[in-house]
Amino acid sequence: MSQYYVKKLEHIKNIEVQVPGSKSITNRALLLAALSNRRCRLHGVLFSDDSRAFLDSLVKLGFAVEADEETKDVAIQGLGGRIPNPNAAINVRSAGTAARFLTVMLALAGGEYELLASPQMCRRPMQPLLDILKNAGVEFIFQGEENHFPFVMKSHGISLDKVIVDTGVSSQFASALLMSGILLENGLDVLLEGDRAEGSYIKMTLAMMEQFGIQTARLENGYRVPHTSGFGLEEYQVEPDVSGACYFYAMAPLLRTDVKVRSVHMDSLQGDIKFLNILRDMGCKLADEADGVKVSGTALDGYPGMDISMKDFSDQTMTMAALAPFAQGPTLIRNIGHIRFQETDRIHAILTELTRMGIACEEGPEYDGIRIMPGEVKKCAVETYDDHRMAMAFTLTGLRTGKITIVNPECCRKTFENYFELMEELYDS
Repeated sequence: MSQYYVKKLEHIKNIEVQVPGSKSITNRALLLAALSNRRCRLHGVLFSDDSRAFLDSLVKLGFAVEADEETKDVAIQGLGGRIPNPNAAINVRSAGTAARFLTVMLALAGGEYELLASPQMCRRPMQPLLDILKNAGVEFIFQGEENHFPFVMKSHGISLDKVIVDTGVSSQFASALLMSGILLENGLDVLLEGDRAEGSYIKMTLAMMEQFGIQTARLENGYRVPHTSGFGLEEYQVEPDVSGACYFYAMAPLLRTDVKVRSVHMDSLQGDIKFLNILRDMGCKLADEADGVKVSGTALDGYPGMDISMKDFSDQTMTMAALAPFAQGPTLIRNIGHIRFQETDRIHAILTELTRMGIACEEGPEYDGIRIMPGEVKKCAVETYDDHRMAMAFTLTGLRTGKITIVNPECCRKTFENYFELMEELYDS
């Protein structure tokens, strides 16, 4: 479907849903399983455009992969860091995690590879990561724009024992080097700079490495990754996607209802769990129950505008922007400059679409973020810029008003294929 009209949702007392597995955890688990020397069965795997790109790449690299989309299980035979087909061509499509993680794994493992990507991924930044690999002796032949996908990569003998990574553009660069650093004979010191050196995605990477049996050592400004072999797990459970869950949790204050997402808990590895604390600050009640976190907004009579730093859970910036027009005061979202370099320039996209709705908003360079005023939403079609989070977040505005049409809702296939099916089920509940 090319457009989705969001009908107004009224008088719904309880919402309970199951969301897919986490993309961030799924793709990290796929990489760590492939690097290990065991056969690992992953449960609760996300099947979406991004994860299928990762899985297809592993198959083309020669790994034995068994995938069951019905049961959400994947089995991978790790080969202790060896790439079965060291002359493969892979296509990472629009998956940033696959692009960054597999580039580093293949460079450090060695071989000659052709790496292709979607037009969207070909525009996303890669140079900081590629410069590190070039300096270590990896050769790149770019088939389009310099320092971007697509390219041929030749790696025959790499010299690398310490890297300095700026996390300001993408923390995925650091995560890629942390996980694949185990392949280097002398290990790798990963020194982190930038405002997300202690970010949630890096913490997730380190926690999952430990779960798989890789013990890193803390340095003053980074981590020492030892050469590690003989690690791995036979089974791994992927958490539900908290990023996707947050669109439903945001309905609690927006629609004055109770929301539970099954199997989501406050001890999640995912940084977006912090969004639930924002909902609590807005007046919602939180309860971590046996079958999932419940967020209650039934007692609310409106909610305040917020002044928050979303540096560490910036994927929810668009969710917050969708709530902001209905707040009782201005909403100020700080420290999100890095979202310019994601699937689209998300700051530009948010401001453009809010303005299209008739909502006053502005960028604030002094706080590296945006300011949104409450106001009356006008009927409009929201462009999504082929960005799944734009599509999912601004659906919320439509649920409250009945005035929003989402253009290109199919872009949600990147991480959450049945999002709009779940929306339809809400009207029937």
